[in-house]
Amino acid sequence: MSLSTKGVSPLKLYPAESTFVTLSSTVIDAIKVVDAAAMQIALCIDDDKRLVGVITDGDIRRAILRGTQLHSPISQVLNYQPLVAREDMSMHELGQLICAKSRILRLPVVSAAGKVIGLYRAEEIAPEAAGEWPVVLMAGGLGSRLRPYTDSMPKPMLEVGGRPILEQIILQFKSHGFHRFYLSVNYMAEVIKSHFGDGSNLGVEVSYLEEFERMGTAGSLRLLPTVPDTPFFVMNGDLLTTTDFSMLMHYHLDCGAEATMCLREYTVEVPYGVIEHEDGRLTGFQEKPKHQHFVNAGIYVLNPSALSHVPAEGYFDMPSLFDKLMADDPAAATVYPLREYWCDIGRIEDLERARYDAAEIIALKRPLSPAA
Repeated sequence: MSLSTKGVSPLKLYPAESTFVTLSSTVIDAIKVVDAAAMQIALCIDDDKRLVGVITDGDIRRAILRGTQLHSPISQVLNYQPLVAREDMSMHELGQLICAKSRILRLPVVSAAGKVIGLYRAEEIAPEAAGEWPVVLMAGGLGSRLRPYTDSMPKPMLEVGGRPILEQIILQFKSHGFHRFYLSVNYMAEVIKSHFGDGSNLGVEVSYLEEFERMGTAGSLRLLPTVPDTPFFVMNGDLLTTTDFSMLMHYHLDCGAEATMCLREYTVEVPYGVIEHEDGRLTGFQEKPKHQHFVNAGIYVLNPSALSHVPAEGYFDMPSLFDKLMADDPAAATVYPLREYWCDIGRIEDLERARYDAAEIIALKRPLSPAA
């Protein structure tokens, strides 16, 4: 089924059944639907298929930050007042609806009785040029902890899953519509430049930011030829993830922050029994307790205005940039918890684990990065 208006290509109405959940569903049920249905949304319906509310990827990530348990009822994360389209809306009306409520990815379509009849993809109503959002990849580190591997090869060029780490990253971005890349290089820069060239072999555009001294993950942004006119990504070139970068960008835009930092949940287990005491008396005992924290995942989205906080010279890293942003405006920065696969390759054991993980993913016929 499709909607058509005079002089306009038909708009496809996508089936919504695979996105359905009910009020008896849990948060983990919604996560499975969002991840599996390819529409990046879960629709909560009643017994008559009337729309009760929606859950998006962003709703789930915000719930994780609040500490919502995965087996909690979806009522705790449900948006009961979502944007919806009527089945009789024209393309002009739909366009106005999307523009009035930016950052919408999927638009439920309902009948006059409120019953779900399908979904529209917002990008087919008001296309966005994802390829215009630049990606800066930090690929200049020495990789000292990965010696002897890095004695003859820069760390981002070590092979995982049949490709260099850096190539896996670029292809992951490309699969989500991003095509403009800046590679910040220093150690063994020629190896990286020789492999990627201008990026045409991978169907992308690659330029280089050449560091001749240690500048830090934010300091090297001074080397950009011009200040970007759109938000842009900054990512360490030594990590692997299956994150949907288009979802990350939309989350950043939706939050309205100047900068977004990706987080990863990290669990620390104390290898001993921990005692609790007061005034010399034993009051409790915990056997090998686990403590959970969120750590910096090395992936960021910045507005162009953030570059004004980068000093003109000297070493300057990304945490320092976030510190300066928050000092000027406590609401300037937001966070994005990663639910997807993520591996920071800083040590030999990390490299071995990444190679094992990649082999497992490929064996399950889910390539780490789509083919170029």
